[in-house]
Order: sequence, then C-alpha cells, then structure tokens
Amino acid sequence: MKRISILSLHLGYGGIEKSIVNLANTLCTRYEVEIASCYRLYDHSAFDLDPRVKVKYLNHDLVPNHDSLRNAFRSKNPFRIIKESLFSLKVLYYRRKTMVHYIKTKKCDVMISTRDLFNYWLSGYGRDGILKIAWEHNHFHDNYKYASHVTKSAKRLDYLVLVSSELQKFYAKQLRNSNCMCIFIPNSIDKIPSKLAPLEEHRLVSVGRLSPEKGFLDLLKIYNKLQKKHPSWKLDIIGDGSEREKLESYIQKNQLEDFVTLHGFQGKDYIDRVLHDSSIYLMTSYTESFGIVLIEAMSHGVPCIAFDSAEGAREIINSGNNGYLIKNRNFDAMISKIEDLMKKK
Repeated sequence: MKRISILSLHLGYGGIEKSIVNLANTLCTRYEVEIASCYRLYDHSAFDLDPRVKVKYLNHDLVPNHDSLRNAFRSKNPFRIIKESLFSLKVLYYRRKTMVHYIKTKKCDVMISTRDLFNYWLSGYGRDGILKIAWEHNHFHDNYKYASHVTKSAKRLDYLVLVSSELQKFYAKQLRNSNCMCIFIPNSIDKIPSKLAPLEEHRLVSVGRLSPEKGFLDLLKIYNKLQKKHPSWKLDIIGDGSEREKLESYIQKNQLEDFVTLHGFQGKDYIDRVLHDSSIYLMTSYTESFGIVLIEAMSHGVPCIAFDSAEGAREIINSGNNGYLIKNRNFDAMISKIEDLMKKK
C-alpha cells in the first residue's frame, strides 16, 4: 500500500485545513495517509478526520503568538514587545526545523505540500524517488509578487495542483520551461446531505474566516439596508477571525443585535444544521480561490448569490442557472437579487 504524507501548517479552522481533511479522508480508503502538522492548535482536528488518517504534530507546545505580539505593540511596552518578538522568532525557527526534518526523514511514496513555503522545503530536502506535489489553494488576485513566489517554489516539484481552471492556465504558462506539470483538480465535499433544506425559514447565511478579504463588513452593510425593508429575515455568519470586533461594533452601532448572529467557529455538523435551516447563501468575498462553502450550500439546495470578484465563485456558479453572480461588487444589484429570491419564500 502506498504511503502519502500531507504537509499542513495546522488542523484548525480554515478553508485549506478543511480541504486537507477532505483529501485525507478520501485517500485513506486506498492508501496509508499521514498529515504532518506544524502546530497543534486544538486537542483534535477542527474537522472530522477519519481514524485511519495518522496525524503527527511537529511542535506540541509551540503555537504562533500573533494576538499577543499585536497587543504588545499596541501597549507600546518595550519589555512585552521584546518578549513576544523573541517568542515569535522561536516559533518560526522550530516551524522550519521540524518540518524540514520531517521532509528529510519521512519514508513515503508521495508528499503533498499545501503552502508555498513548504514547496521550497520539499524541493530542497525531499527524498529522491518520491512524488512531490504542491497544492495551491489561494488565488493571487493580481498580486503578481505572490504568484511569482508560488511559481518559484514549484519549479523543482513534479506537479502543481490548482483549484481552478483559470489558475491552472496561468501557472502552466509560468512553469512552461520547468518539469513541473500544472493540474486542475477542484475541491470537493466528502458528504452529501440526505435531505435538502426546505427553504421555508427567513434566514440568510454566510460562512468563512472573518478577515478583510472575505468582505463580511460589506455583507453587514448590505443586510442593514435589507433589514429595514424585510425585518423578518435574519442573518447567520459562521466563522471567526481578525475582523470579529469590527463586525460586532458595526452590529451594535446599527442596532442589529436581534437580527444578526455571529456563531464563531463551528464544526461541520453545526454548519450543516444552519445551512439546512437557511434559505439564501451570500458570499461577499473580494477574492476566493475556490469557495467550497458554495458547494456545501448547494448540496443542501440553498440558492447562492456571490460577487464575481470572488474568482472561485465564477468557477462554481453559472449565473442564472445554479446561482447568481453580481458584477462590480454592486450593492444595489446584490440587494435586488436577494429580494427577488425573498419574494419566492
């Protein structure tokens, strides 16, 4: 039986981590699968992992201190800044040391990297004779410096797997003079609900990391306009991240506490229950490499509306057929389409 190792930063909440777990769960039915995770953020994976999948945590006691470092600089306390900065450097040092050691020593047939940083290490330290695969989850979104990093990191690998046909075509041109072959493999979900959502509840829903590129503040602005005309419709947002305080502040300022629920990070079963009780899924991302949450919403039969700035949404939604794409981040057009669907409830 072939042995496959997947290199992961962590197994917490996030689109990359969800895709890693889905892949591992699929491959473990035919292969020996191990995930090497730099950090152990929680006692177990945030997403349901097949017990046949082995997990090796490379740094049990070290986790990134982003929040502590940020707070130290805000405090302007030089001792806190020095302390947190030194700890941050220690985390980065051991992240590299332990992952490089794993890559050098792990006996396997296939090694899959999930970050451009890991691509470099896999290129430089991967054992001879193993299949080396890079798996790129992010859309560079006109950031050609980032695209250049990905290109350079994959040059000495066997394959670069992209989650959209657009990215496959782009990177194939960038890597045409290398031996690295670019392949398009869309992300997938590992479970189809047994029942479709009844679409009877006056509920809007969106799922994702609460970070600027996901556009959740724009979602709240759109909902704020909708709520004044359609007060029976509620909004559920599942996820957490750096923008949570900003979103909470907007909700309080606009007196939306009784209408918007920030659920925080939740497991798959919880998300499935919320999707089942929803009637419209909204995506307001500025950029999205694939948008696996759209497939999850569709699997429940929930109609989806997204801004076409989310590149991944364009791969999934055939506007007017299996969902709706709104051009140019036009709030009024988004609101109009939402209201069209509301009328059918």
